[in-house]
Amino acid sequence: MNDYPEKTCEIDRLIRHPKLVAAALAGEKTQQRRDGLYAYPGETFVLEGVEFEVTAVERQRIGDMTDADARAEGYPNLEVYKDLILRMHSGMEWNEDGLVWLHCFKRRQPE
Repeated sequence: MNDYPEKTCEIDRLIRHPKLVAAALAGEKTQQRRDGLYAYPGETFVLEGVEFEVTAVERQRIGDMTDADARAEGYPNLEVYKDLILRMHSGMEWNEDGLVWLHCFKRRQPE
């Protein structure tokens, strides 16, 4: 493991919203950005009985997000993602220099 800080939340809270769970199960969501660190690479979590593995975790400027990143988050483009985030977090401003933790994951294949 790299020199990651202590986690700020448990991995089982990484993806909670039913639409995002469905997107991950459908293979349409492979990334989750959070203010805090929820998992380390190699850790696993389960959504509706399906196991996923965190493949990478990195610090990212929110302003470096692209449309492709928004699609990997389960949204059609960056504008839709940005609009939803700002509506979910009343009073929040989109700070291009704000740092988030990018958690990348994939569905684990049964052994």
